[in-house]
Amino acid sequence: MSQLLAFRTALVPKLHRVFEFIASQGLATAGNLFYGFLCVRLLPLSGYAKYAIAFGFMGSLTVLMDIGVSSTLLPLIGERIDDRKLIADYVASVRQLAHRVFLLVVPVAIVAFPLIVRRQHWTWEADAGIISIILVAGWCARVSGTYGAVLIVRRDRTMWYRVQIISSYGTLALLGMFWAGNCLNAISAILINVAGMAFVSVAYFFRAHRLLGVSGHASREKRRAIVHLALPSIPNAIFYAWHGQIALVLITFFGRTPAVASLGALSRFAQMFLLLAQMNPLLIEPHFAKLPRALLKRNYVLALAAAGSVCVCVSGLAARFPELYLWVLGQKYSGLRFEVLLVVLGSSIYYLQGVMWTIHSSRRFVYWWNNSAVICVTLAIEIFFIVRVDLSTVRAVLTMNLATAAGSLFLSILTGAYGFARGPRTIRETTAVS
Repeated sequence: MSQLLAFRTALVPKLHRVFEFIASQGLATAGNLFYGFLCVRLLPLSGYAKYAIAFGFMGSLTVLMDIGVSSTLLPLIGERIDDRKLIADYVASVRQLAHRVFLLVVPVAIVAFPLIVRRQHWTWEADAGIISIILVAGWCARVSGTYGAVLIVRRDRTMWYRVQIISSYGTLALLGMFWAGNCLNAISAILINVAGMAFVSVAYFFRAHRLLGVSGHASREKRRAIVHLALPSIPNAIFYAWHGQIALVLITFFGRTPAVASLGALSRFAQMFLLLAQMNPLLIEPHFAKLPRALLKRNYVLALAAAGSVCVCVSGLAARFPELYLWVLGQKYSGLRFEVLLVVLGSSIYYLQGVMWTIHSSRRFVYWWNNSAVICVTLAIEIFFIVRVDLSTVRAVLTMNLATAAGSLFLSILTGAYGFARGPRTIRETTAVS
């Protein structure tokens, strides 16, 4: 009887957090998904191609501006969540590092973007306007990532969800207003989305300062601790900043506007995993970071079994009833039946690999050899496809994406086995006590 009571005591709070996440973050994600699919249906092929390229490049830039430093906050704080001064000092150190990275990334983005889109024959005014918007959006995403982590550390999930919901449905309302006023085009759709990102970053910034109540001071020791923990993942983060959008980059460089629009539209189905993927930093990472070592293997297997079951169900539905997915996109994309299966399979594998990476990161299963292997294997697959396959078609690009996803999953499985056998990566003493 006492064991049953202890089990219920431990389980009920976890279930409450899961249901809170599904109800709150599910609302926000549903609004964002609806926004994206409305853009697919309402914008012409040329307009949606521009929208897809802009947000694909924006996703890469967001990763480059962070390079994994924000994700070190939870492991470094650990169980010291009540030490507000410590948290504030780490946030100040993260901010200082981010400023330096931003100054390095901006010139690269300004040079790279026109080269990638040069075959789309946009005007220089369009290039300049979109890259300016992308830089603003990337900065907003970095701010919201850093200060949003403070809300998670301080367990203010209610406000974290509330801000996301307001942003999601606020941008959806603006999209409807622009469409009703016949003002909707690619640029206005991009600007509305960026306005939502700016709102989230400002809201998290002020809420984090209110929660901490103290000013943080950056220090060399804390910067070293952050860099020391993030360093093995930095090459991987830089690599995946571009690899995450490699399919869109290649189709933009080699293909034509209809192919770019089709790939961008199909990529919306990858957003189906967004709600579940957002559980990684909000629920899975904090849970596994504090989990006693004796319970780690059992919880690890259960988490992967649950994630794998979802992947099988979603992929099976895409294989059996692709027309359900294509109906969402509209008549312009009705011929992409097999391509639907390819994009859903690839997204499923990447989601499962993301769950594994989150758990490994929370337990410090982060090693130099793993990141090097992932980069080498992925580059080998991509080079093979670039040299041997015509990448001007959507099907070829999605096949390459599926192959690289399978390679990443295989290496994540090896990393997990190595981590359980050899233990976590050690952290310098200054990292643990600073």
